[in-house]
Formats: sequence, C-alpha cells, structure tokens
Amino acid sequence: MRTLTASICVAVAALALSLSFGVPSHAEEDEAGTLARQMKQLYRAGKYMEALPLAQKSLALREKEFGPDDAQVATPLNDLGTIHYNLGQYAVAEPLYKRALAIDEKTLGPNHAEVAMVLNNLGDLYRAEERYAEAEPVLKRSIAIHEKSGDPSIVMALSNLGAVYSHQGRYDEAIPLFKRGLAVLQKALGPDDPEATVLMNNLADAYINRNRYADAERLLKRSMAVTEKAFGPDHPDIAQAQNNLAALYGRQGRNAEAERLFKRSAATFEKTLGPDHPDLAGVLENLAGLYKYQGRYADAQQVLKRSMAIRGKTRPI
Repeated sequence: MRTLTASICVAVAALALSLSFGVPSHAEEDEAGTLARQMKQLYRAGKYMEALPLAQKSLALREKEFGPDDAQVATPLNDLGTIHYNLGQYAVAEPLYKRALAIDEKTLGPNHAEVAMVLNNLGDLYRAEERYAEAEPVLKRSIAIHEKSGDPSIVMALSNLGAVYSHQGRYDEAIPLFKRGLAVLQKALGPDDPEATVLMNNLADAYINRNRYADAERLLKRSMAVTEKAFGPDHPDIAQAQNNLAALYGRQGRNAEAERLFKRSAATFEKTLGPDHPDLAGVLENLAGLYKYQGRYADAQQVLKRSMAIRGKTRPI
C-alpha cells in the first residue's frame, strides 16, 4: 500500500532582537528601535509582509547613523534576512545573513552568542534550499557556541539540525535533537509557550516517519491548540501543523480528513504568506499526492501545476 510523505515543518529562525543584550526601554529607544520593536511584534504574529517595511526602514536608519559595517547594523541585517526567509525569498535573505555574520565575527569575536544565532539562521536557509552539506556544519558550529555558554537559544539550532537529518531520512539522529530542544524550551518558557510549536511539529514529523502515529497526532493537535491560543487561527505555524496532520491521516487511509486539512493548510498559508510561498507549494504537492493515491488524476494534475508554478518562482538559480 502506498503512503503519503509527510512534510518537514520549516523551523522558523528566531529574530535577533529577541536575544540581543541591552535593548533600551520604550522611553529611551530611538526611531529605529521603535520600528524594530513593532516589527518583532508583527513577526511573532506571523504577519511577515507587514513587518517587512519596518525592518527595511530600521536597517536604513542604522546604516545612515553608523555606517554599513558597524556593529549596530548586524542585528537589523539579521532581522531583515529572517523576514525575507519567512517570505520564501531565500536569495534575498542569504547575503543579509552573511553581512550580519561578518560584522558580528569582526566586532564580537567568533564564539559570541550573536554569531551563533546568525549561523543558525544561515544554516536553516541552506536547509530550506536543500543544501544539506552546507547546512550541517554551520548548524553544528552554532550548537557548539551555545553549548559553551549554556544559552537556551541553542534550541533553534538543535531543531534546525534535526530538520536537516529528517530531510535526509536520518530520523534516529533527528529525534534526540528535537526532544532535547523541546525539553530546554519548555523548561525556560513553560509547557504552553508558542515558541515550542515548531519543535512539536518537527518531532511529530519524525514520529510519522517512524510509524509512531499516536505520538505524532498528539503533538500536532497540541501545537495547533497552543498557537491558536496565542495568535488566533490564522497563523503559519497552524497551517504547517495542519499539513503534517493531514499527511499523517493520509498514511492511515483517513482520506477525507486529510483532504480537508490540506485545503485548510493551503488556504491559511496563502492568506498569511501570499500565493507564491514555497510552504504553500509543499502543501499542494502533498494534496496532489493524496489525489493520485485516490485515482483522482485530473485533480492531482491541476494542483500539481500550481505547485510547480510556485516552485519555478522561488527556487534558487
């Protein structure tokens, strides 16, 4: 019996300002700082298109004030790269991350927490582009820096390296990384913090591929509940969990439930991230696979045609 392939959750890289030291109070912050704070709020709510112009203006103000290579410019470079990444604009994000990394390494040294964070973001971008041989050493370096300091920000690099392994079918290596990251995050933030949902989704995907369906379903439903409580029903993380739960139902032959969830996931991704995002393409590919399995070839072809059009716009040249 053929089975559907579950999609790995895209692990969202953390914004630099959520981890930066010495963030000024509201009374002390300048225009660039105000823009960055507002952008971060929009980012956490999954409103990436609304966050983008704020991040662009914040960076422009910092570059005008300090120059293009000053230490004060690294954080807004990383933040802007992260928003472009989440919009699927990988070719735009990569040079922003590399500029931020070069500045941080020069001004803070090679083993600083800010360096580890940008390495994590760059490594996850490589993962998203399926450049796994480049992603693995970058993410391992990020983890090594965090391990020296005991920084809980290690969670994202653990999750993203686990995602690299999952994409390569190395699930037995991925699962311990996801579990370790989830334990660190829940200890630091509590069991119902929405930051943990990416790890829940990634761990659930690995469980699906190890046929641990009950464990996977429990995690996916929990992640949706936590995200909806924090941000409402229209959030990209909920769409990803719906996609992964639909893939699980497809493997179990629960085709009507799977189709309904794939369609809901696609609608949410399109609403929140736009009609040309690679995550939307992934859901459409999964829906096409479900239709093929059911012998609904015309439906599959229609959905697959749209997915291929999105991939043609977003794949790196």
